[in-house]
Amino acid sequence: MQKTNVFPKDFLWGGAIAACQTEGAYLEDNSGLAVSDVSFFDPKLDRQDLAKHRRITSEIIETAMAETGTARYPKRHGVDFYHRYKEDIALCAEMGFKVFRFSIKWSRVFPTGEELAPNRAALDFYDRVLTEIEKHHMIPLVTISHFEMPLALVNRYNGWADRRVVDMFYRYADSLFTRFGQRVPYWISFNEINAGRFSTFKSTGVVEDKSANYLQDCYQAVHHQFVAAAKITKRLHEINPNAKMGCMIARFTTYAATSKPDDVLQMMLDEQHDNFFYTDVMVRGAYPNYMKRFFADNNVKIVWAAEDEALLKNYTADYLAFSYYVSNVTSAAPEASATTEGNLRSSLKNPYLESSAWGWQNDPKGLRYTLNTFYDRYQVLLFIVENGLGAEDVPDEKGQVVDTYRIDYLQKHLEQVREALIDGVDLLGYTAWSSIDLVSSGTSEMSKRYGFVYVDQDDEGHGSLMRTRKASFYWYQQVIASNGEDLSYSK
Repeated sequence: MQKTNVFPKDFLWGGAIAACQTEGAYLEDNSGLAVSDVSFFDPKLDRQDLAKHRRITSEIIETAMAETGTARYPKRHGVDFYHRYKEDIALCAEMGFKVFRFSIKWSRVFPTGEELAPNRAALDFYDRVLTEIEKHHMIPLVTISHFEMPLALVNRYNGWADRRVVDMFYRYADSLFTRFGQRVPYWISFNEINAGRFSTFKSTGVVEDKSANYLQDCYQAVHHQFVAAAKITKRLHEINPNAKMGCMIARFTTYAATSKPDDVLQMMLDEQHDNFFYTDVMVRGAYPNYMKRFFADNNVKIVWAAEDEALLKNYTADYLAFSYYVSNVTSAAPEASATTEGNLRSSLKNPYLESSAWGWQNDPKGLRYTLNTFYDRYQVLLFIVENGLGAEDVPDEKGQVVDTYRIDYLQKHLEQVREALIDGVDLLGYTAWSSIDLVSSGTSEMSKRYGFVYVDQDDEGHGSLMRTRKASFYWYQQVIASNGEDLSYSK
């Protein structure tokens, strides 16, 4: 292994959070309900069966809208970042963050999505957040849509399945660029845009029991998001030519279960349909031929507007961002094998990998493989914007969290990032998931913790909300201070 440090001097070290998992204050200052505010927590459900938590129906939405409490809906109270943002940002600065990734809640800025002018109180809040980030000499990385579209757009339009939502999103993004466009150098249009096929409701607002043709609506919704991303990229560059708009997917790194040609072919199809379709469109600017066959085979007929082709071609992403947590295994006959959970979707078990308590299979070398695969395919700047381990952190008798398992996970992944840099990959930065503990996106649990900072709160929202630095906090502080040269850990 090469001994000299290979991380660029201007490498963007940092961490990430999402508004819907941290902010709370879900109706404060005229905020509207978001899709995240009806995502429920049920301790009776199997924590490893994410499909049960993702199964949102019209009945569930109606029930949630009628309930004003927060106990069953942990994302409504988050970890109170809305009131504690100064403390949380200061903690990130103490770790030495160069960049702080956060998202803006669409339903806070446009409560129903249909307003013609933004909610001023919301813009003022995000102005204060940016001021705090700047005060600590960090660079803001802003995600415009991170699983929190206004619920009203779901109820009225079935989410992104309706073309009219494109213009509403454009109005929302334009309000952000107008207010913050000169202050934010890096943006992401949609968080994990390929979630539109695996966690449809929170990604696109499409509700299965409201769709006459669910698969058609899913892909039409994603098409509308592609168009919206291109339109706002154009607008951002008009306001600030130096600002960068990235696309982002949840990377489903996939291996064939065997060397049987049928399994290898299935791996290729999974990579195309679950990963490359989204990045081919947003980076290369056109629909790939393999998806045209998929649509024909599945009777999906995407409705295009006259300007869509030119928009996608001319306003591609400036960089490719992705989340990476696990790798997957696929087979042409998956029903014959045991499965396990992962980010957004299940996978066949890999006997060569260890798994977390939630069944997620840890694969550091898969991150090097992913970085090389993306860079070889696109030759564009890459950005790892999520990578981390969800675990049940338990404070010891001194109230400290010695999360050596998280350090081990991150350490091994960063070793592979280093290898990818030696391979020649062009990487902008790394924002670990997550800066502080937050409510789980998949299961709405608090006990599935990712942060460098422990937040005293249980699954029902009880606790002091006191912030405590974990062992990983000090380890990551050391990593950043050495610019990735020192990944070691000693108690």
